[in-house]
Amino acid sequence: MNPEELFNIIKTRRSVMPTVYSEVEIGQEELEKILESANWAPNHKRTEPWRFKIIEGKGKQRFADFMLEKHLEITPPEAQSERKKAAIVDKCLLSDKIILICMKTSHQLPEWEELAATAMAVQNMWLMCTAMEIGAYWSSPSAITKMGEFVELEEDENCFGIFYMGKRKEPLHESTRKPIVEKIEFIRS
Repeated sequence: MNPEELFNIIKTRRSVMPTVYSEVEIGQEELEKILESANWAPNHKRTEPWRFKIIEGKGKQRFADFMLEKHLEITPPEAQSERKKAAIVDKCLLSDKIILICMKTSHQLPEWEELAATAMAVQNMWLMCTAMEIGAYWSSPSAITKMGEFVELEEDENCFGIFYMGKRKEPLHESTRKPIVEKIEFIRS
């Protein structure tokens, strides 16, 4: 791969919502490649803090029910809407795979370093998804603080997000960024 190909994958990575996922399944080999790419994220002292819980098949309905239940518990009645409730369920059922993004703190390092390593692992997965034409997006709803009620979390393990995935049925949209020169400063003396 040349640098331009890598740069293009980085530039075209997008949050792709489940509403544009097709019914084509993500194969086991594809899933393993995506997860293995996460495993190569940089991390201090080789703590490898990322942990992933993969939800698929009938587990998606159970997860949708759980997410809806937690939404109703957390959200005041006046802030609830039928549209939001349907969207919570649809996200789960329209996704082919759902990955809970978890982190096990080692206590060897500041927590932010472990969280940064976990985020880099997710970025690796996201870039691999982009290269494989798989849509994905990271969501961090309030219910992630309740994930220990859905899956068993080890001591010092927490959930920080939900990574929804599915084969895209349409091309990625172009995006823009502010020029990098507005965000950098050189210190030369």
